[in-house]
Amino acid sequence: MSSHVEHIPVPRNSMIHHELQSASFYDCHRISIGTSDAPALALYLKTVGQTPAWVDRLMGLRNTVVQWVGLKNLGTLSRIDPNRPLDSYAIGDRIGIFTLLAVSDQEVILGDSDKHLDVKVSVLRQSEGDKRHMAMSTVVHVHNTLGRIYMFFVGPAHKIIAPAVVARFPTVTSK
Repeated sequence: MSSHVEHIPVPRNSMIHHELQSASFYDCHRISIGTSDAPALALYLKTVGQTPAWVDRLMGLRNTVVQWVGLKNLGTLSRIDPNRPLDSYAIGDRIGIFTLLAVSDQEVILGDSDKHLDVKVSVLRQSEGDKRHMAMSTVVHVHNTLGRIYMFFVGPAHKIIAPAVVARFPTVTSK
């Protein structure tokens, strides 16, 4: 399976597409997932479970630095329980650094909010004929100066981190 990551527009059929007009930052990266029909949540869990170690180290650095200015420690992206059954997740559960906001077989929405910014991540399973793709989109709404300063540093880093995480997508078997 190819690990070629494409930078694409946020898909129009994503549940977070309607938020783009007022967003401070957004992007989307897509990768082929072969013939997998795995639910979107399984795609997300398998992908973040393979987060490169350097990304988790950067998250650790981020957590140390932002605590000095009153932002919360989010932990690491890969901090998930790989043995937890998929059907045990419910809206409101914390999955790594995000909270589960919406879930269907086709798409999962996760997010995190505070007084400085709101972040939403969508993992959308796409089909084009016999080809399957996973599109991972991020949408950020900044609320104040601290949020703008944060995104000044995180925005450029995200453009390196997001495709690196998506590129680590492992083969996921069907439901």
